[in-house]
Amino acid sequence: MVRLEDVARAAGVSASTVSRALARPDMISEATRSRVLEAAERLGYRHHPAARALATGRTGLLAFGVPSLANPYHAPLIAGAQQAAEEAGCELVVVVTDGSPDREAALFARLADRVDGFAALIPGSPAARLAEVAAGLPLVTLDRRVRGVPSIVIDTPGGMAALGAHLAGLGHRRVAYLGGPAGSWLDPRRLAALREAAPGCEVRALGPYLPEYQAGIGALDEVLAAGCTAVVAYSSTLTLGVLYAMTARGLSAPADLSLASADDLSAAGLAVPDVTALRVPSRAAGRLAVERLADLAAPRPAGPAHTLLPVEMIVRSSSGPPPDRAP
Repeated sequence: MVRLEDVARAAGVSASTVSRALARPDMISEATRSRVLEAAERLGYRHHPAARALATGRTGLLAFGVPSLANPYHAPLIAGAQQAAEEAGCELVVVVTDGSPDREAALFARLADRVDGFAALIPGSPAARLAEVAAGLPLVTLDRRVRGVPSIVIDTPGGMAALGAHLAGLGHRRVAYLGGPAGSWLDPRRLAALREAAPGCEVRALGPYLPEYQAGIGALDEVLAAGCTAVVAYSSTLTLGVLYAMTARGLSAPADLSLASADDLSAAGLAVPDVTALRVPSRAAGRLAVERLADLAAPRPAGPAHTLLPVEMIVRSSSGPPPDRAP
């Protein structure tokens, strides 16, 4: 087994210099650090996390929390987070919160002394609880703003405004919004933006719904009962369920009902027909959240406390004029 002393001998430095290069690189010159890292890689030396924790008070582990692994929206978030962690020389621990504030609190408490910080998509936890967590450990929130807590937010409300204007421009006068889970921070903001951008439309808020395929299947009955000619779903998994239910009834989009989504499934090849949707920078959001977290945990100078990422509306074949105005 390669020892720290072997790396020191190969790099022509002391063992303490090797330790600093691996655990406290800010304490040595870049040239010396590069020489040590080259020798460590050539010899196959692995710096033990426990040793780093003793030397720096940091574990090199960052936690990334998502409500579910079943939701395809979360996959690119995790991929971006993983990439950022690797580039920062850290390991990423992915934890599933089930969207439960109580479970989120339990995870924070259990992992607080095992990780250097959290980045998490936590739509429902009370703001006071998140501020309390951030006072004791670096925390970055995704799609959620809390006073005093750094955040990365994807501007889906701005995208909802674009969708609302698009559907109103097609002639729709009654639009259903399939809303997110109760307590979601973003959901009322999305609904408000949708209504503001389509003042000539009645926007019917339906839900709350979990981001699940089965929930989308059940939502179609409510949409049709409300007499809506278009539907906007807050989640792509809901959208896919609505599409399935429409097909089962012999309905199609947009001939019978226009359909739009707050995020995009086309990259996964799951939306048939192609659904008008928001192209959201999920991977970039996950990456930025962990980059910000790594800076806070180091600590190094961090970027702005709050970052808002723009989205792009992609108009596809699922949206068209309402049935009474179809050519």
